[in-house]
Amino acid sequence: MILTVHRWFANKSCPGNWLYARLGDLAARVTAALGGSSSSGLQASSLKNLSEAEAVAEIGPLFTENQKQSGILACVSMAQFILESGYGKSELAQNANNCFGMKTSLSGNSWSGSSWDGKSVYTKKTQEQNADGSYVTITADFRKYACVEDSIADHAAYLLGAMNGSRKRYEGLAGCTDYKKAVQIIKDGGYATSHTYVQNLCNIIERWNLTQYNVATQNQGSTIPGWYRVRKSWQNAASQKGAFHDLSYAKQCADENPGYTVFDPAGKAVYPLTQTASVPYAVRVSINDLNIRKGPGTNYGKTGYYTGKGVFTIVAESAGAGSVKGWGKLKSGAGWIALDFAARI
Repeated sequence: MILTVHRWFANKSCPGNWLYARLGDLAARVTAALGGSSSSGLQASSLKNLSEAEAVAEIGPLFTENQKQSGILACVSMAQFILESGYGKSELAQNANNCFGMKTSLSGNSWSGSSWDGKSVYTKKTQEQNADGSYVTITADFRKYACVEDSIADHAAYLLGAMNGSRKRYEGLAGCTDYKKAVQIIKDGGYATSHTYVQNLCNIIERWNLTQYNVATQNQGSTIPGWYRVRKSWQNAASQKGAFHDLSYAKQCADENPGYTVFDPAGKAVYPLTQTASVPYAVRVSINDLNIRKGPGTNYGKTGYYTGKGVFTIVAESAGAGSVKGWGKLKSGAGWIALDFAARI
């Protein structure tokens, strides 16, 4: 009887069956007691209808947890997820929970700690770039995972364990705290054929401020934690005018450069608190489902309401996670909206 129950549970390892879901953690306890394993987690299909910002906020904690286990910077793995799966919406992600393009065979490598079951496969056509810049279309077998967490775990296990002869293919990646260096290690190890892979990943990290999900570091690249940074926006690192230990000096720098803001080490705007010179103003929203949040950033909860299409008045601005253009506070007091989806009029 116990073996029968175990086999039944083993085929229901991820959520989806209503009866299995109502049984709570019984499956996990049975399989654990028998020396097996069970997994339940995020399905990429749940990301299909989310905005890019919402998808980033949804997956962020998964990569923070992964860094704790693997030592690979969360921001780097997240950028790979975004680039290679289109925020979890690619064909491979939606149909196989494969968010990193992991093939069944990777340069002849095998490694310990793989979360792939060794037999679940999804076959599709894919393009690869040759050394001369040309592209070729091939048909390949890709790994199919029970859930997104398994895809993340297997990707990390590969980066840590893949070999190139007698040496680790991605030597130095674990524990690397400079995301630009980490991305280059991955490229140099042969992970991707794209000639612009490094720059693409760095652009994604900086656009979404993905370093906020890193463990034990909130810094961008080689900048030092504890510095106040003066920028046009937190995401626009290239606009930085200076970095100061003393807040008063940072404020002085911002005063000397109109349109610039002082950000604390975590990326929160601390001066000026509101852009009084530019508000209030009107914006036009052209989508039905623009989320209203309780604060300026995807790290704040949703109010449960949408703006709908129309014209709205913004009374305050703030930088925050999940928006390149920043966040605007609605005059109605309903909350904050991402200005990426609102056109000023």
